[in-house]
Amino acid sequence: MGRFLALMILLIPGVIAGYGIKLMRDTIFQLLNSPFPNLTLQFFSGLILFIVCLSFIGGFIFHRDRKNGKIAPRFQRKS
Repeated sequence: MGRFLALMILLIPGVIAGYGIKLMRDTIFQLLNSPFPNLTLQFFSGLILFIVCLSFIGGFIFHRDRKNGKIAPRFQRKS
């Protein structure tokens, strides 16, 4: 059950990051999606979605590896 929950925690931000990439790609090909009034806002919304979700996934993996002791000594918690 714990592994399934961890998969769901990582899958949802992964899908949102994929949507952010889609928004940026659509901007490059000048395809405007309905909730956005212009292409610039669409691109920056996609960029923000991508960066936030990617940093969440990276932080989740870093926290898990720190807990299991699989990171470099300079990133270990100081006791």
